[in-house]
Amino acid sequence: MNLIGKRIAICLLAVLIWSNGYGQEVFWANKVLGYSSELRPAQYGFAFRAKQILGEPNKLPDFGSSPCAWSPAEADGRNEEWIKVGFEKAIQLKQIAIAENFNPGAITRVYAYDESGKEYLIPEAVSSQPARQAQSGTKAVETQPAAKGRMLLIFPEQNILANAIKIVLQPGKVAGFNQIDAIGISGSTVPVEAVINVTANVQANMQKENIGKAINSKGQEVAPIISPDGKTLFFTRSNFEGNTGSPQKQDVWYSTLNDKNQWGQAVNIGPPINNAGDNAITSISADGKTIYLINVYRPDGSMFFGLSRSFKTKTGWSFPKEYRINNLSGYIGSMELTVSPIGNVMIISVQRSDTEGGKDLYVSFLQGDDSWSEPKHLGNVINTADYEGTPFLALDNKTLYFSSQGHSGYGEGDLFLTRRLDDTWVNWSKPENLGPAINTPLWDAYINIPATGDYAYFSASEKTVGQEDIYRIRMVPEIKPEPVAIITGIVYEAETTKPVRSEIVADIKKSNAVFTDATFDPETGEYRLILPLKEIYRLTASGEGYFPFTEEIDLTEETGFRTIKKNLYLQPIKAGQQIRLSNTMFSQSSAEVIPSSFSELDRIVATMNTYPTMEILLEGHTDNQGEVKQNVKLSEDRVQQVKKYLLSKGIRPNRIQTKAWGPAKPIASNLTEQTRKKNRRVEFTILKI
Repeated sequence: MNLIGKRIAICLLAVLIWSNGYGQEVFWANKVLGYSSELRPAQYGFAFRAKQILGEPNKLPDFGSSPCAWSPAEADGRNEEWIKVGFEKAIQLKQIAIAENFNPGAITRVYAYDESGKEYLIPEAVSSQPARQAQSGTKAVETQPAAKGRMLLIFPEQNILANAIKIVLQPGKVAGFNQIDAIGISGSTVPVEAVINVTANVQANMQKENIGKAINSKGQEVAPIISPDGKTLFFTRSNFEGNTGSPQKQDVWYSTLNDKNQWGQAVNIGPPINNAGDNAITSISADGKTIYLINVYRPDGSMFFGLSRSFKTKTGWSFPKEYRINNLSGYIGSMELTVSPIGNVMIISVQRSDTEGGKDLYVSFLQGDDSWSEPKHLGNVINTADYEGTPFLALDNKTLYFSSQGHSGYGEGDLFLTRRLDDTWVNWSKPENLGPAINTPLWDAYINIPATGDYAYFSASEKTVGQEDIYRIRMVPEIKPEPVAIITGIVYEAETTKPVRSEIVADIKKSNAVFTDATFDPETGEYRLILPLKEIYRLTASGEGYFPFTEEIDLTEETGFRTIKKNLYLQPIKAGQQIRLSNTMFSQSSAEVIPSSFSELDRIVATMNTYPTMEILLEGHTDNQGEVKQNVKLSEDRVQQVKKYLLSKGIRPNRIQTKAWGPAKPIASNLTEQTRKKNRRVEFTILKI
């Protein structure tokens, strides 16, 4: 083996060691200290500006032009260009990494600076720099042929405690614009490598599958929207003769899953969703009964920029109605969005005057007047000077998937995930690439996942039947959302088992905070709620003329997805009606009402305010454990505490009678603790309306 060959082998071994977690700490530039010029091709955004050189590489290990890199203002200029950057701290400089993502070879000099500001010329940064350099002794050596981009590695011989680097370019040396993606320094000679931040342990051998010709055609199929129960797949189709308008326009189509777990032949959803314009579903509610559509529909068939929603009825989907977003002026181009499973938060991809570059992701909140707040930028952890779009907020209400051209990836647009870190909705984890099984050298976008989390559906451009196709891939735990439970059922009148139109609210027991809600309409089928695990929830159903009914759902011990059937029963408000309150209203052997029960007592107050002449009898019961007298006393104390609470809310004393029974009237066996719980209760009877 010749000398150059030996040097190459040493370099590859070093990269291997670094890749296995034994490598060096790399500091990427975190501030711009000065520059000669910057390219400003657009009125809005920060594409190609000096600030794009900060942080780790956004383009490498891929090469090519990127707005997420710094570029001097002119291509092929005769004058020198330069940029100087600073770092988090000073280190003993052993290596400088310069990510030249486009048209490399224009760098003529590199300087390092210590904390006193003293300047050191790095002689190893020779003008005839090779495409890839690594250390052999103290010299820079070539390890691969020239390319349209490179990670330039320089190994200084000087002893420098450096906290700043300056690079000087001669643009005329290389045709076209010169772009620098990032500058890093290291105290190690292990070669720095740009890496894609792939989700940990994602298997490259995961197999995606084209969803088939029942859905994919020779036209374009994109934007799959899977119903939360995983049984209906909506998507957008264009360049297809069967569309409502011209073939080039977009229409909404859908397919349903049959008993053999196969997708049926796609069907055009028809009017009023589809018309002569561009139509697309961009999100669906957690109960599957509301769809969100791009554009605002006018009765005459025309449309304008905005958002609409349509509701499922017994005869089909209603005419789309505008869902107003405040301050839409200044928007550029199209809009993509996802609505949270709770229905109160929306993530929007749009280009505005305050974007970093192309489309960025924003958050908007539902207002009291049923409109959406002006979108707020999600920040630069997610957004880059390039494109971020096709957002999908999973049913766990925490995991956000999106496509991006501004984070290091495998091609023209990759799919990423990030997880929400707090309730501000602007703090997110570092985006993770979903890996090469999903992402290709071409465009990949529009991921969507049902409540089960078993498969992800997405659009891809590689190996397609037509232009873009819809694929699916079986999810692995590393890229799944957090598991949820689907709670579904019917609300009945307790006496007649007649279905009752009602509203269902799920609140978190420990905080009394409303988490989500749903509507049960006998004409459109069961109610459906999506609830993340590890909480105790209370489901409260209420309907006109009925007393609200509450039942707990304990998901604290659940570890994976499941569907829970939970029918609810409402008692009509009438004289003689007896209604049982929650049996967890009191602590063990205590008469004190726990705060989490206040909301249930508030419903009694609300009902008595609605019926101002209503009078009630409160009755207290216990199990048979302990002495009878003590149990009677405990049941008396408990009903008095409930009465005291009602009085504190303005109910007159003469409207409330009390009775303490102790263990005298059990409704379940007292042989086990599980059944004894049912006997420890407070009931009220409506004496008069």
